[in-house]
Amino acid sequence: MSFVATDMPDDTRDTVSQIDLYWRPGCGFCSMLQRKLDQLGIERVEHNIWDNPDDAAVVRLHANGNETVPTVVIGDSGFVNPSAGELASYLAEHHPDLLPENFEPPQPSAVSRLASKVFG
Repeated sequence: MSFVATDMPDDTRDTVSQIDLYWRPGCGFCSMLQRKLDQLGIERVEHNIWDNPDDAAVVRLHANGNETVPTVVIGDSGFVNPSAGELASYLAEHHPDLLPENFEPPQPSAVSRLASKVFG
């Protein structure tokens, strides 16, 4: 599950210059997100929360006091355990300059399309 912990005011959106991904060793969800972002060509700055207590504090800020990873922070917006597709959609709408040139958003899988039809 993911959520946007905070939203940036419209007048500060242009100042966002990077995507910060907070992770920890041995986290399968982190590895999966890192691989998918690599496949999409989405660059980010990665922070191992076990190496720096300040990075762990950032995660707790966006994850209701928990150290849930992966957590992605883009400006003042935080996403806890997001999918690569969710991040790509957010970036396309709010920060297209952080996406690779000629970016093509991922298409939903057949299972996702079927689930959408069944569950709405």
